[in-house]
Amino acid sequence: MLAIAPLKVAASVALLALAVALSVTVGTRTVAWSDIWAALAGRSDTIGTAAVAVRLPRTALALMAGGALGLAGAIMQGITRNPLADPGILGVNAGAALFVAIGIAWIGISGPAAYMWFGVAGAGCAAIVVYAIGSLGRDGATPLKLTLAGTATSIAASAVVIAIVLPRNDIAGNVQAWSIGGVGGARFDTLLPAVPVFAAGLLLSLASARVLNALSLGDEQATGLGQNVAAGRAVAALAAILLCGAATALCGPIGFVGLIVPHLCRMLGGIDHRALLPASALGGAILLTLSDVLGRIIARPGELDVGVVTAFVGAPFFIWTVRRQRIRGL
Repeated sequence: MLAIAPLKVAASVALLALAVALSVTVGTRTVAWSDIWAALAGRSDTIGTAAVAVRLPRTALALMAGGALGLAGAIMQGITRNPLADPGILGVNAGAALFVAIGIAWIGISGPAAYMWFGVAGAGCAAIVVYAIGSLGRDGATPLKLTLAGTATSIAASAVVIAIVLPRNDIAGNVQAWSIGGVGGARFDTLLPAVPVFAAGLLLSLASARVLNALSLGDEQATGLGQNVAAGRAVAALAAILLCGAATALCGPIGFVGLIVPHLCRMLGGIDHRALLPASALGGAILLTLSDVLGRIIARPGELDVGVVTAFVGAPFFIWTVRRQRIRGL
């Protein structure tokens, strides 16, 4: 039986509640909880009503996208047995961004539903390209080759996005602002089409927990344990693609959440994916929500996009992880 420490669960839920509370009350102007409750009860038409209308959808998007990216990172690290795997580092986010930019510029798509499906398709194509390139050679898809292939794919996709957008003044501003990565301007009507996609990704990922545990021992051992390695890896990859594509379509490419959160969850809760996957989803939601709050605080009276905040937090963590893995390999 899987045992999860009640104290850790309670602490995580409390931290999540704190992140939500801060996200709703903190911004260009701090709003008292009394105004928030009055607005939720329909007894106020003051600043509390405006804060609820603007900040609740924003908080919901941060929770959904952060949870999706944290969960996708844990899946990718499990599939590839690569501690550096992350939707941003492996080029999946960049692939989703490229397809959305192509759809906007050349096909004329608009609306979150269209963005979402183009984002999922782009994430899937990028994942296939990265794995195909990383599998070349005698050693197959090693962690180093996958990381290098993902980095190259990400750079190439970003360059193509710039080439597509620069001649188009009518869309350049919107695409460039979206490509930074942020949760501002969210509305509940734009979030609803993504809920089934996030739910499908969550269910597929949780169903892949046992396969990911077996894959951590190696493909041969996983097969010996009775797991269908190819099918299990495909289902888990599909879950990560759905989660990354939907999150990127709604928020833009946000990096490092999928790298930081699974590592921290392993340090605190162990390597069993039956606990690691839900913990990563919860941790990703907390990290992205708190990063959004931090971006509002440090740039007052304006705000700093959450993609910039996660980059500042994640870059040092990435360097530390690389150095740690290099020391282990000596």
